[in-house]
Parts: sequence; C-alpha cells; structure tokens
Amino acid sequence: MKPLLLCLALGGALAGCGLSVQSPDLFLLTRTGAGGHLTLLVSDDGTVRCNGGSARPLSDKLLIQARDLTTTLNDDAKRRMRIPSSTRSVARYTVRLQHGTIAFPDTAARAHSELAQLELFAVQAAQVPCGLHG
Repeated sequence: MKPLLLCLALGGALAGCGLSVQSPDLFLLTRTGAGGHLTLLVSDDGTVRCNGGSARPLSDKLLIQARDLTTTLNDDAKRRMRIPSSTRSVARYTVRLQHGTIAFPDTAARAHSELAQLELFAVQAAQVPCGLHG
C-alpha cells in the first residue's frame, strides 16, 4: 500500500510543478498604412493576439494557413527579404518569423503569391477572430 501512496503523491507533485508546454509563435505580422495599424501574433496552439489583446482562437482553416505560410516564407525570412514601397503602395507589412524578418508593400503581392496569401490571411484573421474591419 505504501508504494501506491508514494506513486500517487509523486504524480500529484509532478502535476503541480507546472509542467505545461507552451506552443511556439508562428509569426508576428504588422501592417501599417491604409486600414490602420494591425498586429497579429499567431501561435501554433491555434490562437492569435490582435493588436496586443488577449489570445483568441483561430479556426482550423486559418491555423493550417498560418502553418503553411510559416513554411512557405521561411526561405524569404532567412534571406531577410525587403521590398521597397512604390508610389502606388498604400500599406506596408512586416512579418517576423523564427529565422528572420520580411518587409514588403501591398503591391508586392502581384509578383509574390506567398505574400498575397499572407495579406489575405491578415484580412481574414483581423475580421473573424479579432472582430476588426480587416
């Protein structure tokens, strides 16, 4: 009986030690310019923090898109891709990933489909989980 009590006590002690594992952040997106300032901190646990607010759940579809974007943008982040704004640009994006930061204007999406996908993700995440105008 003593070994069983010892095991239960040890298990309870370990559970109380706060052995929770926090999921990593996938990326931090910042948009400035037309439409106002927007920040999205997207986490692999399926949440997003909008403009510094509390964590809100992402839909499964948006979480899958965020994970795919992280993989797709990884090489650009390693190269620290920077695309200058043009006179036709109305918004500027900065995306910080684990391996580097990407900065680009909204007009760059024409030549880079992955950036167009990121812009669409930003609009969808701002509207649905964040409740913002996009």
